[in-house]
Amino acid sequence: MTKTRATLAITLAMFVAILGGAARAQDYPTRVIQVIVPFAGGSASDVVTRIMLDRMGKTLGQSFIVDNRPGGGGNIGTAMGARAAPDGYTLVMSTVGPLAANRTLFKSLGYDPENDFTPISLFAILPNVIVINAKLPPKTLTEFVAYAKARPKELNYGTVGVGSSQHLAAAYFEQVAGIELTHVPYRNIAQYTPDFISGQVPLGFQFLPNVTGMLQSGDARALAVTTPKRMTALPDVPTAAEAGVKDYETFGWLALLGPQGMPKPIVEQLYKALEEAINDPAVRGRFVEQGAEAVSPGPEDLQKFIVAETAKWRDIIEKAGIQLIQ
Repeated sequence: MTKTRATLAITLAMFVAILGGAARAQDYPTRVIQVIVPFAGGSASDVVTRIMLDRMGKTLGQSFIVDNRPGGGGNIGTAMGARAAPDGYTLVMSTVGPLAANRTLFKSLGYDPENDFTPISLFAILPNVIVINAKLPPKTLTEFVAYAKARPKELNYGTVGVGSSQHLAAAYFEQVAGIELTHVPYRNIAQYTPDFISGQVPLGFQFLPNVTGMLQSGDARALAVTTPKRMTALPDVPTAAEAGVKDYETFGWLALLGPQGMPKPIVEQLYKALEEAINDPAVRGRFVEQGAEAVSPGPEDLQKFIVAETAKWRDIIEKAGIQLIQ
């Protein structure tokens, strides 16, 4: 075969492949879509994700199936998503840990958060709620800061582990407020709750579902939320800025992504379905029940957000001196 014929053959093959991909994207989806969730079933991120996927399935005419793959701070399941075929039938929900903070916390992730995924969109923000045992004297956040400054390292706060959103929120708060706290990591939130109520670990930077019961029983007092705006579910609780601690904003977040190289038409379909789900009042209401706020900024904003969050948490983690997890 001459060089010219070979070039024509290669060009024709590429053209056919492009047409085939376009046809597949046009027909998408024709079967169930799997979504890897790198955390345990029943966790806040799992519940909120399932709420959204159920509504997305109605738009797309296909159901979603969730595959929970917890472990490694979310890295194991997120890595599986990166290695999947980029055909739109395996997606991954991931969060601030696996996509941003863990780049600094872990020696190796097994994937590149900025280059190994096709971003679809953020879809939920989960504010941290700063809570203290109701028996402690402080009634406001500024009173708590003064109370903690007079007792360096005496106040314990509980989290679900090193590098968790709760841990990072607390480490960041220490830096902004100029206080020293003591971190007490637990395997799960069920272990933390009785120690909080007894006063052994009287402080937390928790997601709302983890402390709703204690707030309702009067065992916990909410001093502030960590987002720029108040939570819909806690309209009477001020933001940290409103409560007197400026320049402190942090929150968990949930994002939907596919493997790198997913066709743009499929991404557009998925984002359209996600946006419809997020704008559904019923979905937004169920998010609020889980302590989440609905958002849908889109693929480009998600990509930029991951880059910004990675830089933010790198600085905070290094300043806090948190050691590498592995």
